[in-house]
Amino acid sequence: MVKIYTSPGSVSSRKAKSWFKTHDIPFEEKNIFKTTLDESEVKEMLVKSENGTDDLISRRSKIMRSINIDLDDMSLSELIRFIQANPSILRRPIMVDDRHIQAGYNSEEIETFIPRQRMI
Repeated sequence: MVKIYTSPGSVSSRKAKSWFKTHDIPFEEKNIFKTTLDESEVKEMLVKSENGTDDLISRRSKIMRSINIDLDDMSLSELIRFIQANPSILRRPIMVDDRHIQAGYNSEEIETFIPRQRMI
């Protein structure tokens, strides 16, 4: 099953959920501001992303613009704690299944993310 990490104010999150509902694809939603991401969830995102933090972190977020920090200099544990403490730095939505990850809403990319047989 696909897990979608969302935030309530994110238009892209609402579009992604609507896309999944329209295509009758079940998903589990997790609001990143209501519950803290656990370490295993953050690790899973990082492992499945092709470009690591570049795929997941919004460099335009207020926090990333206001601090002078190099994520590449952080240990994995430090990075995980930083993301847990600052979930607003994550691009939204983030969709994760058993093998893939997709960050941000793009209907064409979601169609590639979801295996064809699940869309039939």
